Amino acid sequence: MPTFLYEAIDSEGKMVKGTIDAENQRVVINKLREMRYTVKSITERSSSNVQTDLLAYVDRFRRVNMQSLTIFSRQFATMINAGLAMVRCLDILSQQTEDKKLQEVLIAVRKDVEGGSTLSNALGKYPNVFSTLYISMVKAGEMGGVLDTVLNRLANFLEADLRLEKKVKSAMTYPTVILIMALAIVFFLVTYILPTFVELFEGMDLDLPLPTKILIGLTKASKNPLVIGPVIILIIVLVVVFNQYVKTQAGRMQYDMLKLRMPVFGLLNKKVAISRFCRTLGTLLSSGVPIMQSLEIVGKASGNEIIAQTVIKVRESIREGESIAGPLGMSGLFPPMVTQMVAVGEETGNLDAMLSKVSDFYDTEVEFMLESLTSMLEPIMIVGMGGIVGFIVVSVFLPMYQLIGTIK
Repeated sequence: MPTFLYEAIDSEGKMVKGTIDAENQRVVINKLREMRYTVKSITERSSSNVQTDLLAYVDRFRRVNMQSLTIFSRQFATMINAGLAMVRCLDILSQQTEDKKLQEVLIAVRKDVEGGSTLSNALGKYPNVFSTLYISMVKAGEMGGVLDTVLNRLANFLEADLRLEKKVKSAMTYPTVILIMALAIVFFLVTYILPTFVELFEGMDLDLPLPTKILIGLTKASKNPLVIGPVIILIIVLVVVFNQYVKTQAGRMQYDMLKLRMPVFGLLNKKVAISRFCRTLGTLLSSGVPIMQSLEIVGKASGNEIIAQTVIKVRESIREGESIAGPLGMSGLFPPMVTQMVAVGEETGNLDAMLSKVSDFYDTEVEFMLESLTSMLEPIMIVGMGGIVGFIVVSVFLPMYQLIGTIK
């Protein structure tokens, strides 16, 4: 479908420029008139405009900062609650946000809303910015007349999700820095220091010890293109094959199961997944989204195929008039405490509050586990780094001691 560049004047008398994908110019004119624009010029973009195409391609991969989206939701809720018109709110928020991608999207959303579109439909045009969960909650808020309340819940949800993500990243920062430093030290030694010793050892008429032979072999291999080249190619091929396999349903299932069964990290991934599941479902239910639609959204937003399959079984159970807790317990992913609290929530009609409590509990569990994991990883990384450096030192000094003994 061709892309048309247009120049027009909006309802406020401002000059606006943009692009529209349409079958022909007549369709573009009709769309602009629906948006209450006065058309000045329309030109079809040439397919040979490499720079524009490249910018458009790169733009597809730009992501809105989660913190910016959270701030937007909170400020939007405050303005709606204060009685400001929605179009004016979007206009103000688009001017003050620091995220360029979000600013472009809000400008476009404002124009759609100004042209008569609902907010949920306008947001739905940008699935890379606003998730299915976000759009569904906004739609429920519009239908129930409680958009400000829903936006506040969305902001709370995004803040909790962002806080959990930051905790995980923060806990992994120190071990990652140690690992990078260890690799950098080894690379420096192998590239600049060890070649001198290798030449010295090869000139000696000695039977070199095994650690020294291993070190010499690694040093030569690291500088040999016939060894490095195939290794790099093999790594690239393995990464591509792995990514393609993970995209299949069977591969995704096995990979997600592996993440949940890994030693130490598997338990952490499991608790994060349970917390996210409970928080998402609880937020949707408390916002008035129907249970079947909420479960469908939770399955898509879980990011884990095991949870997605469990959600499918839960939906089938509800469709047959049974409970939610049963399939959750049979999955083997959710502990008895979670299933019992869900069962109590179903019986009392207070499921969203119960899910919120479970989510808060597991957020605390994740925080404690991250602290323990960080404390455990620090000495392991230090010992590992010391072991590598120690091996290099021993490999260098053993032939020297052997040479001194020969001289004596």
